[in-house]
Amino acid sequence: MDIRQAFVMALKSLLARKMRSLLTMLGIIVGVAAVIVIMTIGRGTLAQVEAQFDNMGANMISVNIYNRDSTRRITVSDMYELVSNNPTLLCDLSPIVGLGGGVKYGNKRYMQTVISGVSEAYPQTQLMEVAEGDFLQYMDIERRASVCVVGRFVAEEIMNGAALGGTLKIRGRNYTVVGVLNSFGELETGAGSADDVVYIPYTNVLKLGETPFVSSFNLNSVSRDCSEQAVAAIEKSLLECYEKDDYFNVTSQKERMEMMLSMQSGMLSVLKAIAGIALLVGGVGIMNIMSVSVQERTKEIGVRKSFGARRSDIRLQFIIEAASTSAVGGLLGIAAGTAVGFVACQVMNLPFMLAVDSILLSFGVSVGLGVVFGFLPANRAARLEPIDALRYD
Repeated sequence: MDIRQAFVMALKSLLARKMRSLLTMLGIIVGVAAVIVIMTIGRGTLAQVEAQFDNMGANMISVNIYNRDSTRRITVSDMYELVSNNPTLLCDLSPIVGLGGGVKYGNKRYMQTVISGVSEAYPQTQLMEVAEGDFLQYMDIERRASVCVVGRFVAEEIMNGAALGGTLKIRGRNYTVVGVLNSFGELETGAGSADDVVYIPYTNVLKLGETPFVSSFNLNSVSRDCSEQAVAAIEKSLLECYEKDDYFNVTSQKERMEMMLSMQSGMLSVLKAIAGIALLVGGVGIMNIMSVSVQERTKEIGVRKSFGARRSDIRLQFIIEAASTSAVGGLLGIAAGTAVGFVACQVMNLPFMLAVDSILLSFGVSVGLGVVFGFLPANRAARLEPIDALRYD
């Protein structure tokens, strides 16, 4: 018997018992569909996370220093020198200094408003957009100018939509609003949110003496590709000063992204394992049905053997029948998984990224399971003696 003839006989057998064949394929269909849906949603999620990190600034680097009691100290000038000495790795440095006490507008004080002292490069390190006016300029920092930039909540709720050119009082000093930021688009944009902020020159905060030195810096790597080298350069410089790495922490956005992607990849692996179990159960179902099929067709096997059919012919027939069952189930699973994956991505607002390699892998595994689990019943059928098979009732 040639393989083509065996395939024809296998398809005829499937069509002769449509409902039983469909139920036999069900485990394979569910398993293959589950793998495709999981991988499609997973890849869409990973792509969305990566896009969000890109929008947040994939080349952002944060530096935090903890040695408040140490005589060794990295100054703002040291950090600027570090950036200027590594022009191919680092750019856009901004010291960050917090100031408590809130702001006063008119006769009312707003204690929840966050005041941060920053440099003119701060928007580049946070991908901020100025909706009205301008951000702080270099000369504002040098001259300790009494100017500020406010968030959307401050502009609309505290200053009643007339922020630009208006005046806020901070620590008894009047600050003119020279810029209004776009909203961060958070679900919560009220008091205390990321839109309830005021930015002033960091040199003004240092002059007040409440914070004698800067312990936080934001800067960018020149590109996302050189982020690791940029972090290494910063850590090397800080180690030369502090001699221990527990005095500071340097974190890049790329590290955060890779950590998040790693966690999600781990979750995907668990889900793929669960889908693999469904495929395995489908293979066991095929083995059971093929065992029943051998029993039902024992006399047919006896007749074929009495007419000269070899063991290899009988074995090939049942193996191809099992492989055909799993292959058809795999194709139906691919169709179902692709459709469900597309709908799921639309509902979850994810990019639809069909995992072609997962489709090929799951289909190959389904056919392989059919062959493996179909071998035992096929081998048992091939070993039947013609006289025993003809007597079987």
